Amino acid sequence: MDAFPIIDVSPLFDPTADIGPVAQAINDVAETIGFFGVRGHGVPKAHVQALYDAAYGFFDLPLAEKQRVARPKPEQNRGYIGYGDETLARLAGNESPPDRKELFAIGPFDLPDEPYFTGPAAYPSFAPNRWPDRPASLTNALKTYWRDVEHLAFALSRAYARGLGLPDNFFADKINHHTSQLRIMHYPALETPPLPGQLRAGAHTDLSMMTLLYADNTKGGLQVRRRSGEWVDAPPLQDAFAVNLGDLMMRWTNDRWVSTPHRVVNPPEAVNSRRLSVGMFFLPNYDAEVACLPSCLAPGASPKYEPTTVTGYRTERFARTAGAKSAVA
Repeated sequence: MDAFPIIDVSPLFDPTADIGPVAQAINDVAETIGFFGVRGHGVPKAHVQALYDAAYGFFDLPLAEKQRVARPKPEQNRGYIGYGDETLARLAGNESPPDRKELFAIGPFDLPDEPYFTGPAAYPSFAPNRWPDRPASLTNALKTYWRDVEHLAFALSRAYARGLGLPDNFFADKINHHTSQLRIMHYPALETPPLPGQLRAGAHTDLSMMTLLYADNTKGGLQVRRRSGEWVDAPPLQDAFAVNLGDLMMRWTNDRWVSTPHRVVNPPEAVNSRRLSVGMFFLPNYDAEVACLPSCLAPGASPKYEPTTVTGYRTERFARTAGAKSAVA
């Protein structure tokens, strides 16, 4: 199998199509490397371009203006996260110099005024977003893109269920109030050499159910680690998303599916090395139980992991990454 296969998922949006072949293709790659590309995703190119144009406009603003919408607390993945304020290697319990990037992040929006979304258990999953004043087009571009990629994630969840031998709607009541995070990651052109061991994003696995990533170029781009330990470049994807499985999916499947380490490397040279990528880190409902799926447990075997909830698993781990000098939890 190719290190990074590209799967046409358009049958997932056709109610008359058989989604079995798509589900099987996803299952095959999920059991080996856990990374794949998707075409036929239904996200309009105009919506992607509108977000990229607005995002570059935001990151070109003076630092003081960006900091007006800075992340208020480490556990809140909201607002502006400054250059060097995140160290993703800590997700794996490792230490490295801070990542060479800045970000802007949002979570769910336009939520009902109901206890599920406003009560103590909802924090920080439904913490308020911090919308910037400029560029004026950014808020709408973010919301439009969110809804597009959310639709794709819902479709992929049906294929995941089929591939795992479950009813197609198995995940539906576990993601209907999903707690996802949309992060715009800006990698500026490098003006100084990196510190020893410093990358644009350190090696890590994602905490989510899945991540859906769109990048505008591969200069200093994504690398994925095979099970053999070899790092391979993710290829350029024209009008396609890169999808990788997260740790929650690996726990659900009792390690049958793989949440693969990945990183964003430094470009070979500083000239024209600016890069922007947008990731939807798709997380289920905060109170969804993550326990070994019956189809992933051999007769007489025991689950590798204790049952947990989404919020119980991810909040503490994500908070590790904040701050250039904070201790690893």
